[in-house]
Parts: sequence; C-alpha cells; structure tokens
Amino acid sequence: MAEPTGISTYLSGILPHLKSLSPVLLSWQEHPGFQVEPVPNNMNAQYGFRGHVRRLIWTQFQLPKLYQQRKANLLFSPIPEAPVYSNCRSIVMVHDLIPLRFGRAKSPLTAYFRYGVPQVLNQAEHIICNSIATAQDLEDFFKISANKITPILLAYDADRFFDRNLPTANYFLYVGRQDPYKNLQRLIAGFAAVSGEAELWIAGAIDPRYAPALQAQAEQLQIANRVKFLRYVTAEQLPILIGQAIALVFPSLWEGFGLPILEAMACGTPVITSNLASLPEVAGDAAILIDPYQVQEISEAMQMMLKSEVRSNLRAAGLARSRLFSWEKTGKETAAILEKFS
Repeated sequence: MAEPTGISTYLSGILPHLKSLSPVLLSWQEHPGFQVEPVPNNMNAQYGFRGHVRRLIWTQFQLPKLYQQRKANLLFSPIPEAPVYSNCRSIVMVHDLIPLRFGRAKSPLTAYFRYGVPQVLNQAEHIICNSIATAQDLEDFFKISANKITPILLAYDADRFFDRNLPTANYFLYVGRQDPYKNLQRLIAGFAAVSGEAELWIAGAIDPRYAPALQAQAEQLQIANRVKFLRYVTAEQLPILIGQAIALVFPSLWEGFGLPILEAMACGTPVITSNLASLPEVAGDAAILIDPYQVQEISEAMQMMLKSEVRSNLRAAGLARSRLFSWEKTGKETAAILEKFS
C-alpha cells in the first residue's frame, strides 16, 4: 500500500522535537530547518536487498569518516545499525526482533539480527525501543541489561487519523503485511464462523509468497465473496477506510508496537487485537484482547463487534486511549535520552 515505511513514519514523527539538539541529519533528502549531510541515495528500501547491503557497507566504512570529520560525539540510528569496531559513540533504536522470533533459515535479515545486531547493541552507549515487550526481548535474546534500555512508546499522525464520525460500513478491516506471523490464516478461519453478511477487507500490498494460499483458504471455506484483498490504499484513503470499518482486527502473533491499532482507536474505530507482546501496552483496556492462536476467540470477538452497544463503548474507550499518545511526547522523551548521552 502507498504508506510510508515504519521507519520513515517514526522519523517524521520525532524529528520536529529533536531540533533543540541541532542535529546534523545524514540523508539523501532535504529536511527544511535541519542541517543535512548528503549521503548516497541508493541505500534505501526501494533498492531491495542490494540497497540494504550498500547501506551496511557504507555504515561500517564511510560513516566513521564522516563522524570524525564532523567532530561528532554521538550518532543516533533509528534502526539497529551503527559502526562497530570504531570510535563512534552511538544510540540505536530497536523496533522489534521479529526476524529472530519468526526467522527464516536462509533469510539475510535473520542472519543480520543473529550475528550483526548483537555487535551493534553491545557497542551502543544506550538502546531505545518502542515498548516494554521489545525491551524484554532485548534482555531475553541478547542478555542486555535493563539499565541500558529505555522503552519509549510510539504515536500516530493526529492530522491524518482522527474521528470523522463516519457511518459504519459492513466490513471488518485488517491493515498490514501478509507474513505468517501476522496470523491472517487464523483471522480468515475465524471470520468464516461469523454469521451475517459482513465482509473482511485485508488492506496491504499483495505478497505473492503468501496471498495465493490465503485466497485459496477463503475459497475452500466458501467465503471468497466476503473476503476482499485490497491491492492499493493511498495514504489519503486509509483513515477513511479505517474510520468506516465495523472494527479493526489485528490478531498478530507478535508486534514491537502495533501502530494500526493506535491509528484505529484515534479514528474512533473499535479494535480486536492480540493479548501478546506490545499490543496490550498500546490497547490498554480500550480493545477486545484475544489469544491469537485460538480461532474461536477471534470469531467470538468479531461476532461480539456486530452489536452496536459493544462498538459504542469501545469507540469511546479507544478515543480516550489514543489521546495518551503523541509524537511530541515520543520526540521529547527521545531528545532527553540523546541529550543525556551527548
């Protein structure tokens, strides 16, 4: 879908609140109001695996030179990448350890998290992460002391995601990727047992590795006419899509944060989500929490959401919950950590 990446969403949210530190941004894009050190523009996600490899090589061999030239005393990386075996002092951000929890044997990303990330984290002056659940993962997977980790919850774009008081349409909504850990197979199975004529809309780029099996599952369950795979949703359309849903259903097996459920609550849309990882931290008591491994729990929660009284109560609770989150708060807490180690 035509949505920014999670990393770019995070950066655009916190950057305005880091201005007081007068940072020099390393970027291939312009950032009005900031001093920018240009870097090669072929190292981002749009270049796929080669782009990532180029960035890793540049980080290890060119970034330390820039650090010395600038006479810098601290590097902040919004991902767990930083020079190792160098004199660069760094603070890094870790969003999740999904590549280790749900790793694939031949995946370069899993290999990097297994062998590269520990070196980056051990050398870092401090680590920021996006939830208590991710902090616990850092302790469990890498044996890092809790004193070296600061969880700072994320936020949402309040200019895009807000209560438009839209009429409720006849669909449940899932937003996100189609990787197995997102649990769409159980979501579709749970939806098959929901009575009535409601539909299930799955918003996110069609992944050829997983979508055919999910579509075949819907066919086999004889609900293909009620399960819609949305191939493209613009950034402008997404808040409307969320705002008109019966509920957002987000039964992921693990998340570092779970931004879609916060965006849904901000739109006044009730939420069904998992009782695992960071998701209860974000949802609080403003959502129906289910065991994502239990198809019956997913189904029962969706059936419950067809009652207007349930939706009304969760709508009010979600709107109140969402107001506890802001990029200003996230940015200022991040700036405080960076200033402490500068």
